[in-house]
Amino acid sequence: MLYFVIFVLSIAALIWGADLLIKESEKIALRFGIPEFIIGATLIALGTSLPEMAASVAASFSHKSAMAVSNVIGSNILNITLVLASVFLIAPRMTPQRDFFAKDSTWALMPVLVFGLMILDGEVSRFDAILLLTMMAAYVLFLVQDASGLPEEELEDVDISAFSWPKTIGMILVGLVFVIVGAEFTVESASAIARMFGVSEWIIGIVMISFGTSLPELVVSISAALRGKVDMAVGNIIGSNMANTSVVLGAAAIVRPLPVDIVAYTFDIAAMGVATVLLVFLTANKLYTRSAGISLIILFALFIENTARQL
Repeated sequence: MLYFVIFVLSIAALIWGADLLIKESEKIALRFGIPEFIIGATLIALGTSLPEMAASVAASFSHKSAMAVSNVIGSNILNITLVLASVFLIAPRMTPQRDFFAKDSTWALMPVLVFGLMILDGEVSRFDAILLLTMMAAYVLFLVQDASGLPEEELEDVDISAFSWPKTIGMILVGLVFVIVGAEFTVESASAIARMFGVSEWIIGIVMISFGTSLPELVVSISAALRGKVDMAVGNIIGSNMANTSVVLGAAAIVRPLPVDIVAYTFDIAAMGVATVLLVFLTANKLYTRSAGISLIILFALFIENTARQL
């Protein structure tokens, strides 16, 4: 019973922290006239990827390379199939101002393709890690340059007289703490509940831990979508996947090179690739519809079904 109480409280902490993140990040966007997408793809995306970072780096320290890699792969799949689908299904209307295909979705695809090349020799080395981290730096630089080139009419003038940096930064840190701690306790309590019902440790690792570390992205993106901040919601997903494949995997490989069993992870790696290509396809054709959301949910269901069959 205690684990169920912890699980509910952890979810509540995630929701409250995510809501705080959205509100305070919007203030920063308005303060500097920065498009909300940029805030979603950088500050919030990196912040909500901290659970994946902590889990994968800790796994790398403990010589559990499979867990470090599978956490990233599973999180990327869930971000697209579950989180993005949720945004499509619940957003009041999907009319993003940003052209995600021309400017962003391919950035999520590039590190996935590079990762596929890196593991052909059976390992993500420290040199590979540096390359992955460099890709994230290049993406952030691209976002900054792109924001500076926006026409003046796209950046609204707002009253910033009540803006307070100490308060805003403090609230963002509080929000991140609640999101991260909430995610950690959600993972731990969900794992305990799974063991109580006799679910295998493998399922807990490949599904529940990935799901738990993806909860911040899910809650933040849904909160943003409900507020009509579609650009921020989608930006968070694209930025998070970029951060997962580059920063999270790179940091884990910096700690210790990560051996990857390509044969054992063929299905998971392929599923991540298909999901990412589907993301590019949807943005290329501007298919921001509930029908597209249902298609993503179907892909999510297939992933879960095939994962269970591998037991």
